[in-house]
Amino acid sequence: MSISITDSAGEQIKEMMKDEADNVRLRFGVKGGGCSGLSYALGFESEINEELDKVEEINGIPVVMNNQDIPIIEGTTIDFKQNMMGGGFSIDNPNAIVSCGCGSSFKAKDRAGTPSDC
Repeated sequence: MSISITDSAGEQIKEMMKDEADNVRLRFGVKGGGCSGLSYALGFESEINEELDKVEEINGIPVVMNNQDIPIIEGTTIDFKQNMMGGGFSIDNPNAIVSCGCGSSFKAKDRAGTPSDC
């Protein structure tokens, strides 16, 4: 399994998927940007590219990942934490060698990305 989704995150994602179109999948990957060079991309998508994407069922959720991103996100855990200010997803990636202070971007050993302002 490439990534893990905690029960808490899984419940939140499934609840959010109810408002989306039928046959929607969670897309998880990385994109260039943020002060450390890479940031996470997390959203819903109906379209997949069978040549570029891999689809896995994780914790009952269909997850699409770009094959190019898999080495960078391998072993990542997606969690959802609730607090007095609301809640939000947290991403724990063992491949991130540098993370920025705002927590939304990172640098991986094999891919620096394109740093920009946070």
